[in-house]
Amino acid sequence: MFGWFGQVSFVPFSKIMEFARHLKDGRLMGSACKRCGYATFPPRADCPECMSGDFEFREYSGKGTIFTYSTIAAAPTGFDDLAPYTVVVVDLEEGGRLLGMLGSSMDPREIDIGMPVQAVPRIAEDVPQIKVSYTIEKPGTSWSKAPAPFLGWSTTP
Repeated sequence: MFGWFGQVSFVPFSKIMEFARHLKDGRLMGSACKRCGYATFPPRADCPECMSGDFEFREYSGKGTIFTYSTIAAAPTGFDDLAPYTVVVVDLEEGGRLLGMLGSSMDPREIDIGMPVQAVPRIAEDVPQIKVSYTIEKPGTSWSKAPAPFLGWSTTP
């Protein structure tokens, strides 16, 4: 599962492994501490406020505002065919921050800090490297999600 993020986890089990399954279903999931209620994205297995390991997943809308952004003109190796491109850090409505690339619905010359945006999960099954990414789009942009009965873990491969 974690190979989708570009790095293989060598830990045989992770408390937040289900996060990857939700993303594959097209759902943005954060975590909320059951003890103190602290919410974060991406999800954390242990609460940064009270250190409790008792959490639950919560679906995030992807709505947020631009915290900061940068347009990359001199891209690192492997990204040079994308340059120039804009990366955006989004403060999510439900808590936490997300990093994504500016999507095709927005003009990089017209974005600004504090502007409302929509984070959209993208899964690329046809590439061997990072398969999960986010694009930052205009508010209200929708995307495909698996039907509700298929949230999270599946008992079949």
